[in-house]
Amino acid sequence: MSDELWPSPAYSRQVERLRAAIGETIYLAELADSEVQLAVRLTDRPFVLLGIIEFPRPDPVRGLTPHLILLDDGRGVNLGRIARITRRPFSPAPADLLYLDTEAHENLLFSERRLTADFIAQRSRAVLGQCLGKPAAPALAGPGDPSAGRLSGPAGEDAP
Repeated sequence: MSDELWPSPAYSRQVERLRAAIGETIYLAELADSEVQLAVRLTDRPFVLLGIIEFPRPDPVRGLTPHLILLDDGRGVNLGRIARITRRPFSPAPADLLYLDTEAHENLLFSERRLTADFIAQRSRAVLGQCLGKPAAPALAGPGDPSAGRLSGPAGEDAP
């Protein structure tokens, strides 16, 4: 188990920054999850921040934080379901940033994408090889990996 505090002191500072912004127009980058995908929904739809309330059952494993934000569309959204809250919809300046889930921001909103032409070609070759009864290739390299772009055959030689 990690020795880090949850929620972190940075989270508490961000909640206070949100409390100071009650009544202002805000823009959300919301986490959108389904059974097979986790993504971030970023729109230019403005909301008025009506309040911050305590959430009675936070759960770090499920991503539920101890606070909800109340919006003028009638929703109460747990901060664990939000990647970013800003005063501007796109490319906010640091002064416009009210709340930031650093992990979601770095790993979902602005992470390097794997669906490059090179990655798709590698994956296609690996799946075709499996269909033809060839041994499974090692796990595909991620972006920035020096072995990206190569698949090895059973004896370590590069696949055609």
